[in-house]
Amino acid sequence: MRDLKNRWQYASLQFQNLSQRIFNTSSLVISEQMSYISIFSFGPSQIRYYAANKKKFQEPLVFIAPLAIDMSIYDLYPYRSLIGYFVKQGFDVYLIDWGKFNFQHRHLNFLDFTHRFIPDCITQIQQHAHCEQISLHGWSMAGLFASLYTASQQSNIVKNLIVLGSPIDSYASGAIGRLYQKLNQLLQHNEPIKQALYQGKLPKGLIHSSGLLNAFGFKLLDPKGWYESHKQLLLNLDSKQALQEHATLGRFLNNMIDYPGGINQDMLFHIWLQNPLARGEIVLDDQPIYLKNIHCPLLVGAGERDQIVTIDAIHPLTKLTSSSDVSFHTIPGGHLGLMSNQKSAEIFWPKLYTWLAQRSTALKPVYNQAHL
Repeated sequence: MRDLKNRWQYASLQFQNLSQRIFNTSSLVISEQMSYISIFSFGPSQIRYYAANKKKFQEPLVFIAPLAIDMSIYDLYPYRSLIGYFVKQGFDVYLIDWGKFNFQHRHLNFLDFTHRFIPDCITQIQQHAHCEQISLHGWSMAGLFASLYTASQQSNIVKNLIVLGSPIDSYASGAIGRLYQKLNQLLQHNEPIKQALYQGKLPKGLIHSSGLLNAFGFKLLDPKGWYESHKQLLLNLDSKQALQEHATLGRFLNNMIDYPGGINQDMLFHIWLQNPLARGEIVLDDQPIYLKNIHCPLLVGAGERDQIVTIDAIHPLTKLTSSSDVSFHTIPGGHLGLMSNQKSAEIFWPKLYTWLAQRSTALKPVYNQAHL
């Protein structure tokens, strides 16, 4: 009887937890609990500032966020927060939060970000941090933003560059890369369509994608990850932490934001289909940008199980710059997991900290007069 009672109580707990996950998800979300101040706002966007617990390094760490995503990925769980980790390690952290773009922003393209918005943001960060140089971190599309911004800068603003999960040789990115290569070959035989796609003749409103569509597309690109996530939930319905993590990550995946049409034009029809970055260069609106103009220390990272941007797709970046200090790391997890999963936090984050600390300017400790 006691065994039967225990089983009933266990089943009841599982049912209650599953009901909470389905009908009261918001009560389980535990992301973005770190405090910050907004130092600069423009349109829907802002710069968030997270002060170091005890500042140990002169140059701040600046995260450029990709488009379409919610900022919670940078502060996902109180016990596993990328921003929180570096704040505790003594870095002042800034996050460029693009906010919620919508249809009225459909004309924005890559140059708007790499030559207008990011330079303006970096200027604001330099002034706020009272520091000329920064360390710059970009994941996914933001890694392209960070690389192209750094390559087009004539000054020595970026002291250290970190690029994770960004498509440099898009054709090398598994099945999706081979598909883009095949499509590009087919387009070479159809000049009118080629001109429409590659010269920006399609109306930006037509190729603007909504946040709902982006959320669906992200899951479609990684169906195995989506399936495994739900499988693990059902196997751990008795765990409050598993329930909270599933709800928190689910909120992130379900709350994606619009991609402006101009960004889709540059990303899909230029970077993915034509694959110019594999040669170390790209021309945007008649403006050439060369990756060889990157001279600062460079860390490149790839997710071991990333099906969106494979190891082979990002590894060429290690050979295309003029940096004499290049490091490459494989990171546990897929495209999203390399930023947020437990193994990434345990294995890669300490390596990233060590790399960054060795290349940053350490501040002299300030001793209390009572100890002198």
